[in-house]
Amino acid sequence: MKLIFSLAKSVKIMWGLKQKALKTIYTGAILPLIIYRALVWESVLNRSCYKAKLVRLQRLINIKIAKAYCTISNDALCIITGLMPINIKTEDATKYYEITKGEGLLYDREMEVKNWIHPAKHITIIEGHEDSTHYIHAYTDGSKNDVGVGSGIALFSGSSLKTTLKYRLNEWCTNNQAEQMAILKALEYIQHLKEEDEKRVLLYTDSRITLQLLQNQKRHTHLIDQIRHKVLDMEQHEWKVDFSWIKAHAGQRGNELADRLAKEASRSKTIQECYNRVPKSMVSSELKEQCFKEWQNEWERTTKGAITKSFFPIIVDRLKLRINPTPNFTATVTGHGNIKTYLHKYKIIEKLKCSCNKGEQTVDHIIYGCNLQEQERDRLKAVVTRSEQWPVSKNKLFLKYYKNFKQFTDNIILNKE
Repeated sequence: MKLIFSLAKSVKIMWGLKQKALKTIYTGAILPLIIYRALVWESVLNRSCYKAKLVRLQRLINIKIAKAYCTISNDALCIITGLMPINIKTEDATKYYEITKGEGLLYDREMEVKNWIHPAKHITIIEGHEDSTHYIHAYTDGSKNDVGVGSGIALFSGSSLKTTLKYRLNEWCTNNQAEQMAILKALEYIQHLKEEDEKRVLLYTDSRITLQLLQNQKRHTHLIDQIRHKVLDMEQHEWKVDFSWIKAHAGQRGNELADRLAKEASRSKTIQECYNRVPKSMVSSELKEQCFKEWQNEWERTTKGAITKSFFPIIVDRLKLRINPTPNFTATVTGHGNIKTYLHKYKIIEKLKCSCNKGEQTVDHIIYGCNLQEQERDRLKAVVTRSEQWPVSKNKLFLKYYKNFKQFTDNIILNKE
C-alpha cells in the first residue's frame, strides 16, 4: 500500500503515468510482493475478511490504471484493466508451485552439457519413399485431444506390415512430444530386431518441427537428445538410420495407420503411461485457461458492475483487445462518472433529466438518444450502418467497433449543461 500511495503522486485522472507503465509496475513489482510465498497462506483466502484485504489492495492500483471513480467495484475494474482478480491470481501461483515442485511430474528440461553428443554427429534427412532401398520403413505419429496424448507406430518390412505399437503419454504432454516419443520408441524396437540382415531403416514423420529440432544443434530437450543418442548407438551397431517427412492425411497407408494408432492410444486408459516430462509452458497455459474459467464464473455470479457486464459479458473477448482507459471511457462503460444518474444517486445533484430534455441522463441515453452527442454519434453510426442496422448492442459496439466507440466516448462531453 505504501508503494501504491507513493505511486499515486504521479498518477492523476487527467495526467501522469500511462496505463502501460502502471500495469508494468503492478505486474513486475507490486504483484510479486503480494503473492510471495502464497503457498503458505493461500488457504486463508477462503475467509472473506482476508480476501477483502487483498482485493482492497488490488483495487487501489486498478482505480489508477482505469482512471476511475473510487466507487467502482473491483470486479468491474479488473475487466476494464484486464488484470486478473488477485484471489484467482494467488490460487494460480499456488497451483503452479505445487505442480512444478511436487512429486510425480518431471519436465522436458534441456539435457546437461556433459550429456550432449558431438556436434559433428548429425541426423540424416532424406526424401524417402516406400520404394527406397531401405528394408525397414517405420511410420510414426502423435495425437493429443481432450482425453489424452498418444503415440502410434507402424513398422513395415519390405512391403508387408511387421508390427504396430501404441504408447500413452501424460495428459500434460504436447503433440510434438508425442511425435518425438513415437520416433524414439520405434528406434528402440528396431534396434532389438535380431533376425534382420538388412540394417537400413527409414523413419517417416509428419512433424516438420521434430525434424528441425533434430537438426538444430542448439536444442537439447530430453526427447530430442534421447533420439540423437539412440541413432548414434544404432550406428555403432551397424544400423543405418534415415529420416523423412511425409505429408499428413495424404492417403499414405503407413501414415494413416500410425495416425489411427496414436489416436487409439490417446483415448485408451488401459495402456500404461510411458512418459511424464512436460514443458512448463504447457502447465502455465493449462492453469491460465482454468483461471479464465473461474474468473468468468465469478463475473457471471457477481451482482456488481451491471453496466460494465452489458459491455463485457465474456472475459476472453475483452482480453483480446488492448484498451487504454480514459476518464470518459471508464465513466461510459461503468456508469460511474460525470453522469447525472450517478451524481443523483450520491445526492450531488437533484435533477436526473439530461440537458437535451429527452429523458434521464443514463449511459444508454448518452450512447443512443442524447441530442447533445448527436454529432459524435453520427460518426459512430456511419461506421456501424455499413454492415448492420443501428442501434446495436453495447457488447457489439465494443467487440466489432471498439476503435470507433472509444473515439465516441473520448470526444463526448458528459453532463453537458
